[in-house]
Amino acid sequence: MPRFMGFVRMEEGVGTPPQSLFEAMDGYIGERAERKIFLDGGGLYGTEDAVNFVVRDGAVSRVDGPYAEAKEVVGGWALLQYDTVEEAIADQHEFAELHAKHWPEATVVATLRQISEGPEAPGE
Repeated sequence: MPRFMGFVRMEEGVGTPPQSLFEAMDGYIGERAERKIFLDGGGLYGTEDAVNFVVRDGAVSRVDGPYAEAKEVVGGWALLQYDTVEEAIADQHEFAELHAKHWPEATVVATLRQISEGPEAPGE
């Protein structure tokens, strides 16, 4: 069964999502957890305490947040498992629709990426 990572990106400091989105997400995630689609996930704090290690020219440097140049940050993640790639894409669209309905004033990018299980190409 293909596994996927779902990411939610948004502008940093956009504020707290409305309660209706939290409630809709509780139902959405709960139903997928029962069906063994949602394996794990959660929200992320802002970048004020983030730490990046940058590898450049064979050297490692540490860069602490906050990151003023960041336009979008990952605000949440999920580990998901579906029977088919098509099912994963359709469900990610439904996830994005929840955000459009309950938090229309926010710009949110919902990204779905298949997890590599080895050297094969995605969808194999």
